[in-house]
Amino acid sequence: MNYNTQREKMPMPEYGRAVQEMVEYAVTIPDRAERQHCANTIINIMGSMFPTLRDVPDFQGKLWDHLAFMSDYKLDIDYPCEITRLEKTQQKPEHIDYPAGDIRYRHYGHIVPSLIKVAVDMPEGPERSQLVRLLAVQMKKDLMTWNKELVSDERIAADIDYFSHGRIRLQDGDLDVQFAQAPPQQRAQQHGKKKNKRRY
Repeated sequence: MNYNTQREKMPMPEYGRAVQEMVEYAVTIPDRAERQHCANTIINIMGSMFPTLRDVPDFQGKLWDHLAFMSDYKLDIDYPCEITRLEKTQQKPEHIDYPAGDIRYRHYGHIVPSLIKVAVDMPEGPERSQLVRLLAVQMKKDLMTWNKELVSDERIAADIDYFSHGRIRLQDGDLDVQFAQAPPQQRAQQHGKKKNKRRY
């Protein structure tokens, strides 16, 4: 029994082994005109496999790139467009270092403290107040995903004070952060309390 796992790995498995075998056969055709006709037929088959991508810019060019790649660039035909060479295909993306530094409050991540620093450097006014309010709303959402208990505005104000090193201090009524509907875990907890009350 010849299993696919035991066969040679395909360069582009999304087209299937049948198309790959067609490409390998086209490479062996001695007559150039017949080889060109075979390549055009293979391109039509490859294109029909992804009809939703026909409107993608340069879709035909991508198909010819794939055909050349699948043949290991051994298919000698007249390509209707410039082909992406193997060295470009094998380029590796640049390494991205993992963000350094400790996160004291992991539920806020890196973005919230960074945006609070932006708010600290902004002049006082409506724009800064709106940014702080949006941050408070996001912080409350983040905190509720980690903590099933109710989250107070005082806790959010204290965290903003901590991240801003005391340069943004909110008074009572500055936040008034409310949600139209409680998060799922909070609703489930409240529902459970109602059930418990009914038992007694």
